[in-house]
Amino acid sequence: MRAALIVQHGDRNNVVVGEHPKPIAGEGEVVVKVKAVSLNHLDIFVRRGIPGRTLELPHISGGDVAGIVDEVGPGVDHVQPGDRVLIDPHIPGKGALGEDTTGGLAEFVSVPAQNLIPLPEDISFEEAAALPIAYGTAWRMLITQGKLQANETIVILGASGGVGNAAVLIAKLAGAKIIAAAGSDAKTEKLKELGADYVINYNKTDFSKEVWSITGKQGADIVVDYTGKATWPQSIKATRKGGRILTCGATTGFEAVTDLRYVWVREISIIGSNGWGPGDIPTLLDLVRQGKLKPIIDRVLPLEDIREAHRLIEEREIFGKIIIKP
Repeated sequence: MRAALIVQHGDRNNVVVGEHPKPIAGEGEVVVKVKAVSLNHLDIFVRRGIPGRTLELPHISGGDVAGIVDEVGPGVDHVQPGDRVLIDPHIPGKGALGEDTTGGLAEFVSVPAQNLIPLPEDISFEEAAALPIAYGTAWRMLITQGKLQANETIVILGASGGVGNAAVLIAKLAGAKIIAAAGSDAKTEKLKELGADYVINYNKTDFSKEVWSITGKQGADIVVDYTGKATWPQSIKATRKGGRILTCGATTGFEAVTDLRYVWVREISIIGSNGWGPGDIPTLLDLVRQGKLKPIIDRVLPLEDIREAHRLIEEREIFGKIIIKP
């Protein structure tokens, strides 16, 4: 089968499209014919090499996968070939699909049958593939961990990416007042179209000062910061007394400076969020089916353009998700 292979860790030239053995469905497993995969910043981290983690190379990344059941292994009786499915990327006992195990940037992928979620006919493979990691992460971060309430003011940094777009849409569903920040005027205009009440180009201004002004020198109830090192000091300053900072990652570095004076004087809560809960992805699928949520897709590319897809993510030239079709 054809696959996007990480042949060694490093720059994007180390991802090549080549032949790889087709997986076989073992006990309790299924092989899925991949119809759509959405990329995440995680794919970039895996390609570069994650400190302290060793992968057998060549490696296939790709955790967000939608497709059709191709083969059913022994002991599997609740799905059959031809079923449309979305894969939950959390593989019990093994870690994350595409990060810790062989992923879906290929024509076929093998996963435990328990990880399959039925995909209704009225949801496209592309829309479904956009959901698990980015939208699942945003849902858990805002709703489960952050306890976002109607009329609260939320600041979303990096709002033009997959998790950021998801956070804007979910915050809108929750009835929050949204301040969305991105790195260009073109992106902030698109964020207005998504429903952001206020937008900030953080390459032009100190977003913490803008938030302070917008909120009448009160600060935001919630600041979503998964950028990390580059934005953390400003996020602390942008949070109101009794407010919360939510984080699910650190794309610019983990060693972020925290001015503890703001934390104790304002009684700020810093809340981490990791991944999604068991029912989150089906909940998101149901919202899509009801027409309440429409995943934002920047573009759809063939497998052969995998290096270009990596470039677009690394150079922040996207608004929403990039979908790969093997």
